[in-house]
Amino acid sequence: MYRVLLRLLAVILVPFAIPPGAAAQTTSQAPASATTTQTPPSPAWTGSVGLGFSMNRGNTSTTNLNITGDATSDPKQKGVWKFKAIYLHDKTDGDLSADRLIFDARYERAITTRVYGFGAVGFLEDQFKDIDYLWAPGAGIGYKLIATDKTTFNTDAGLGMKIEKNTGADVNTDVGVLLGDKFEHKLSKDAAVTQGFNALWDAGDFGDAVYTFSAGVAGALVKKVNIKVELLDAYVTRPPSADVKKNDVALITSFVYKF
Repeated sequence: MYRVLLRLLAVILVPFAIPPGAAAQTTSQAPASATTTQTPPSPAWTGSVGLGFSMNRGNTSTTNLNITGDATSDPKQKGVWKFKAIYLHDKTDGDLSADRLIFDARYERAITTRVYGFGAVGFLEDQFKDIDYLWAPGAGIGYKLIATDKTTFNTDAGLGMKIEKNTGADVNTDVGVLLGDKFEHKLSKDAAVTQGFNALWDAGDFGDAVYTFSAGVAGALVKKVNIKVELLDAYVTRPPSADVKKNDVALITSFVYKF
């Protein structure tokens, strides 16, 4: 568990290790008049860090921990970096019931106002499903179906690799097909509904696939602190063994600090 937590901390801090773009060259000019209004510059990075924890002792003994993090570079730029990480760790009566780390990093480059190209790498580690690691690097093209200040809805597709190591088995590497979407609707300045879906297929056998789905709602408690409820579903069509179930669903509640 400590190894996974250290890894999660590292991926959350990755964005802050990337220096922001060079500042725009200044030019000498007369001081602005008192009546001149200036638009504040966009922050180099925005994002959030969340933590949720619950514990029950009595007829059953349960411990649940979740850590989340995301960061996005200035979306007004032509090229945008996006990072997201989720870690879940649950125990019931001393037995492990969930131990999952999901990480995604991507770079999107605008081609037109609605079309963009992307390069991405996804990572999944799920000890409860006997997945030591699953890497999914890839690239492709996307389209912004809805792009307003209040609502965004993007879909994209591409090709990449599926590199998977299951407990007690050799590493398996295949060409992968990627498909995904992301939706966000702002209910107000401090509340939003989100949804995301990703699919990874073996290009040589579409019956071998990994699907992830998320849906959530977040609202402000106090300035910069939100409470978020999110449903996460991970479905593997071919688990490593017959003892491992195909589907895992988690409902997590966390307190989120936005920056």
